Amino acid sequence: MTEARKLRMGMVGGGPGAFIGPVHRIAAEMDGKIELLAGAFSQSAERSREAGARFGIDPMRAYADYRQMIDAERKRRDGIDFIVIATPNHLHLPIAKAALEAGIPVMSDKPATATYEEALELEAAVRKAGLPYGLTHTYAGYAMVREARAVCAAGKLGAIRKVAVEYFQGWLSGPLETTGHKQAAWRSDPARNGPGGAIGDIGTHAFHLLEYVSGLKVAALNATLRRVVPGRRLDDDCNAFVRMNNGAAGTLACSQVAAGERNELLLRIYGESGSLEWQQQDPNRLMVKWQDRPEEIYHAAAGYLSEDARAVARVPSGHPEGYLEAFAVLYREFAEALDGWKQGHANPLPPTLPGIEAGVRGMRFIERAMESHGREGWVEF
Repeated sequence: MTEARKLRMGMVGGGPGAFIGPVHRIAAEMDGKIELLAGAFSQSAERSREAGARFGIDPMRAYADYRQMIDAERKRRDGIDFIVIATPNHLHLPIAKAALEAGIPVMSDKPATATYEEALELEAAVRKAGLPYGLTHTYAGYAMVREARAVCAAGKLGAIRKVAVEYFQGWLSGPLETTGHKQAAWRSDPARNGPGGAIGDIGTHAFHLLEYVSGLKVAALNATLRRVVPGRRLDDDCNAFVRMNNGAAGTLACSQVAAGERNELLLRIYGESGSLEWQQQDPNRLMVKWQDRPEEIYHAAAGYLSEDARAVARVPSGHPEGYLEAFAVLYREFAEALDGWKQGHANPLPPTLPGIEAGVRGMRFIERAMESHGREGWVEF
């Protein structure tokens, strides 16, 4: 039997100085289903060639811009199978639309676009093209997030009554964007990032995780946004009350000025008879607490876990898997979906892989949080 070839990936962005580009490349190639073969890694043709050489790309396939890459790769017999977008947010929509209109599936870094209006435009483009579109909400790839999701879906906690999610970082506690720091500069620039600062960068992760695990939808919210660092143009701190579609109440907080915090993402969900707790800095454990019996600690890769959680484990229990492995889970699922699409299946993205719906809701969260802040009160989602 002939072994299936690896899917050929083209990357836009992720060039010199970028954190997320190498992460996408490592994660995509981890399971042996994908290989990076082309890219437009920078808006500078020279820097794109430098990045291509660093990634081991054929110099002829390190392009000056994404339009050139799309045009050239479409004409090759060994052209790319999909594009991954790893650029600042303002470029997500034009790149994704150009790829989809050329018949090329898309895997995109989050958030999906820079604004909610752009997200609706992208949703229409995805529907029209009928192509696979995935969104790298990384934390959805953790085995114990999948287990927490399965616990909620099975009703083991009883009816969910309260939810709480927080995502705290401290790296923007000072005016880092004024020092030439590339990542801080574009994330603090409304023209490149979009109107949401911390709520767009990490608040959308918290929002997605809350809905992804609980199985509920945010129905209304009351948010307060702050610009703590003087002179900063976008929010760097957010506190919000949320009401879920089943009536449950909750809180969502995110901050990039929580000095001393690194990447503290914490989720708690409380039901009638029990609750669960998961945190990203200890991702291989899930705490489940019961009202009338001892609390339990679930460990990644254990045989007693749900099928969804077991399916994403690569190593035996006790061998920790982290951020890159979670990222790679999403790429593995996207590769399998892409294989299915090539065989004639109609856009077979699994429900565990975030897609355009998650992208639209994430951008709606930013838009509604800003509206709530302006009104100083509750808004319907």
